Amino acid sequence: MSRPAPHSQPPEQAHVVIVGAGFAGIGCAKELAKHDDVRVTLIDRHNYHQFLPLLYQVATSQLAATDVAMAIRKEFRKHANVDVKMAEVVSADPTALAVRLNDGQEIAGSHLVLAAGSQPNFFHTPGADQHAFPLYSLQDAERLNSRILTVFEDADRDPALVEKGALNFVVVGAGATGTEVAGALAEMIRDVMPSEYHDLAIQRAKVTLVDHGDAVLGPFSPHAHDYASKALERDGVEIRLGVSVKEIGPGHATMSDGTTIPTRCVIWGGGLMAAPLAEKSGIAQGRGGRIDVLPDLTVADHPRVYALGDFANVPGPDGNAFPQLGSVALQAGRWAAKNIRADLYGKPKAAFHYHDKGIMAMIGRNAAVAEVGKHRHELHGAIAFVAWLGVHVVLLSGVRQRVDAFVSWAWDYFTKSRGPQVLDRSDVARIDWGDDEQT
Repeated sequence: MSRPAPHSQPPEQAHVVIVGAGFAGIGCAKELAKHDDVRVTLIDRHNYHQFLPLLYQVATSQLAATDVAMAIRKEFRKHANVDVKMAEVVSADPTALAVRLNDGQEIAGSHLVLAAGSQPNFFHTPGADQHAFPLYSLQDAERLNSRILTVFEDADRDPALVEKGALNFVVVGAGATGTEVAGALAEMIRDVMPSEYHDLAIQRAKVTLVDHGDAVLGPFSPHAHDYASKALERDGVEIRLGVSVKEIGPGHATMSDGTTIPTRCVIWGGGLMAAPLAEKSGIAQGRGGRIDVLPDLTVADHPRVYALGDFANVPGPDGNAFPQLGSVALQAGRWAAKNIRADLYGKPKAAFHYHDKGIMAMIGRNAAVAEVGKHRHELHGAIAFVAWLGVHVVLLSGVRQRVDAFVSWAWDYFTKSRGPQVLDRSDVARIDWGDDEQT
């Protein structure tokens, strides 16, 4: 897309309202922040941006929460044209280009960008919304971390609780999220917990990965499926494919094959859907509750409304929607900003073109898979592990986060110890071990 001539002026000063400070919202705001003739209001219910691909490492004590959270205001402190608001958006009006906050305040602009992110999709599984532990926010990661530590503490105090599933961990979904958390948890049990809880972890703890599909890391190549499965099984993970979870109770998970696993920790990586704002946006929802957008990322019949990231179904060149990946969201955010600029100067908006750099997933120490570039050159093992580390260090927003994360990874790699293993979530740190009739 060509940039406007330096002497040209937009017919009006743009005021872009961006809902959500995820990859898409941050990418859009950063691009617009470069231009003084655009005013941006960036709204998020947190005052930090959370690096979602690393949440599982917070959950398994590899990283601290501060390693994956970036203060939004700090990111834009040098840009006077960006106003950050910490508030919850409860509804949107695409015609008025306005949003309503939970305190009743309305904020309207000349353009509206909806990038409110996602929420777990439990697919109407009974009990999942009450008893499963999703992993789609920093709070989710901290809650899961506390539950993992709680069951070890309780089993250490009363070994009889092991028979009630205290050390059974069930991971639902063998996509990237499920595979990464299963691998990290198995490694934690094998390398870290024995020094904290003697031999209790290795002897009694068990991780089960469940998926209704026929492969681990489905979007990857068949070779990667095989590599990932073997790496997980080598670390002691039981893989059950072709099986789905039919019901989750406070102390058990029932499978589609009729078996029941006693457990106090079911980790949900089984899918996501658009955040609740999608239902209150006045816009028709498509697959996954997401908003379907046109190739230029705008909403049909609303040329100044954009939907991005996990909040949208963005059509790809093959007609199918792009996957919900951070790289897609970040690039779409930047692209939307450029289209907004083009629109201001009366120039045509361009269809989104995604630069596919590949996909990767971490399985464990020296075990990762990566498919890089347009032709999906495959990397497995230690070289993919190093590539994964490098890419994620670069993607982390702040210099401090990069340094802290790299130091934590290096310490974990060479010492096989982790931290912080501190129980600080009282809502999940107390378990009523008699509240499930099936255990």
